[in-house]
Amino acid sequence: MSNFEAFFDYIQKISGKVLSEDDKHLLTAHFISRKLRKRQYFLQEGDVCKYIGFIVKGSARTFTVDEKGHEHILKLAVENWWLADFESFYRLTPSRFNIEALEDLDILQSTNAEIEEFLKQIPAFSAMSNVISQNNTIATQKRIQNISYSAEERYEELISDYPSFLQRFPQNMIASYLGLSSETLSRIKKNALK
Repeated sequence: MSNFEAFFDYIQKISGKVLSEDDKHLLTAHFISRKLRKRQYFLQEGDVCKYIGFIVKGSARTFTVDEKGHEHILKLAVENWWLADFESFYRLTPSRFNIEALEDLDILQSTNAEIEEFLKQIPAFSAMSNVISQNNTIATQKRIQNISYSAEERYEELISDYPSFLQRFPQNMIASYLGLSSETLSRIKKNALK
């Protein structure tokens, strides 16, 4: 399956609408296929996020680095997820985040102006965007609520929501994503096996 076939399937599945051949042609003409190597940046802090990327294959992380040099992972992303700092992408402001490939990445990327055209011209793309927006709002609320959870509850929710993350990402990254130390995560995982 080509990158675009996977992308078209995703749009149709999420939107519940069929893409016409004209819709597919428009998307193919304006989304650029790009490969990033493991550890290559899609976006670096201070740069303006000029592109949004759809992950066809691979994984990435969005993170910040504090004044002490400690990394804090805000998002882990895998196939069929989108990459962008949305504030920077829509407002054309410098990003506060880094987005790095954790595995070799195959992505399809496009600009803000092109996305706006797709939203106007392609009903399935617009419907997909609405569903994604709703899902992101829910995920953000859950992530904020998660702050008040115990370490064990945060881990259990991760397993429930994203079970594949445990196989895809190293323990230190899972710990950072959960706001835990690696030692605390090790203890939780050990207790969960009992």
